[in-house]
Amino acid sequence: MCLVRPESSESLISEEDFERDERLPYWAELWPSALILARHVASLEGAGRSLLELGCGVGLVATAASQAGFDVTATDYYADALLFTSLNVASNTGREPAVRDVDWRALPEDLGRFDVIVASDVMYERPYPSLIAGVIAHALAPDGIALIADPGRVAAPHLPGECASRGLSIRECVRIPFAEGEIRQTIDLTTIVRDLDAQSAGRPSPRTSLHRAKN
Repeated sequence: MCLVRPESSESLISEEDFERDERLPYWAELWPSALILARHVASLEGAGRSLLELGCGVGLVATAASQAGFDVTATDYYADALLFTSLNVASNTGREPAVRDVDWRALPEDLGRFDVIVASDVMYERPYPSLIAGVIAHALAPDGIALIADPGRVAAPHLPGECASRGLSIRECVRIPFAEGEIRQTIDLTTIVRDLDAQSAGRPSPRTSLHRAKN
């Protein structure tokens, strides 16, 4: 996989954007959480399934999802992020992703439902767990899963409670070590599902078919 990235994220800082809602161009960096999430998504069976990414950045996870066969909708709050994601997915897979400018505080009514929702390193501000849980509750298909990769940001401990208040539950949380150069992090990969009475009654869940069969 070859990704095109901005030469410098610092050159993208806009005083106007920051004054309006404290936006900074975090999207232009390749964060360890995104690398871990991309590897996991690449292991899933995506054919015939839809995937929504929250905060697509330069398109690493969206590209991995497209390569895995998912029908990808990549979203971000920065127009430049959507441009880089479109370019990177198309150049690596030959497929055009759907891209949308989405504000988590004002979701579009036509966003739709998705089999998989993913996000990486998005809980660096206190309000974000509530917003992320709100998007998942709004857009996750009844038998879908959400995958959130986080390196231990300050607001992350609030996610389980925000999910529970919206009829969502944490199915599992796996801690994955990351080491590259001088960077050492532990990434929490959290799987979130809806609370469904039908599934708790013993009906087999389609979620188990997401993973590729091992030879």
